[in-house]
Amino acid sequence: MSWGPMKKVWITRARPAALATAERVRALGLEPVAAPLLTVKPLGEGPIDLAGVGAIAFTSANAVTAFAARSPARSLPVFAVGEASAAAARSAGFPAVVSSEGDVAALAAAIAARAGTFVGAVLHPAAADPAGDLAGALASLGIETRTLAVYETVAAPLSSRIRAMIPRFHAVLLHSPKAARLLAEILRRNPAPDLRICCLSPAVAAPLRDFDPRGIRVAALPNEDALLNLIVDPRFS
Repeated sequence: MSWGPMKKVWITRARPAALATAERVRALGLEPVAAPLLTVKPLGEGPIDLAGVGAIAFTSANAVTAFAARSPARSLPVFAVGEASAAAARSAGFPAVVSSEGDVAALAAAIAARAGTFVGAVLHPAAADPAGDLAGALASLGIETRTLAVYETVAAPLSSRIRAMIPRFHAVLLHSPKAARLLAEILRRNPAPDLRICCLSPAVAAPLRDFDPRGIRVAALPNEDALLNLIVDPRFS
């Protein structure tokens, strides 16, 4: 079931991932509007030191892209937080990729369960301000982790055209707490009481705690399939 023809869904995640999400929204019979609240900037230069590293953990496709641009290494086993990150790793040329299909805790558990398959530390190429503490989760399981900031997300300017459209959006998709914080600031200046706010996880929804909870929904699982299920749920139409 969908909401009907041409109902607009605002996609806030950074490009190029926003374009992939837009295609999935369009396939549901809805009109996607990719207007990112964030843009991705790579950090660091030169080759990445992999001495003593036995495996790589990715918690975003952006991290895969940033790592791949700085390192030709593809032989290490890869653990990915979800299928989007796993698909990005496979596309980048990593042959051995395990997806935990969950959150940071699930990723840590998946790595711990396979700790005997690699020797050395886990390298976590990450955002400058990662949403979860993978290193802490792995440390509690006795696994050495090295976190390396390979990209950052910064606020993207929102055009006056998109601001004017906000009251006409049927729903907005949020993939990160940072995007949710930016949306909260925007909605305080541009109220849209009928906007359906769809969040990837409770952590993503947290910055919106001051808004009417009747307009906020959280995906049952922290993946995009579950997020998109929210916008075809008849209870939320």
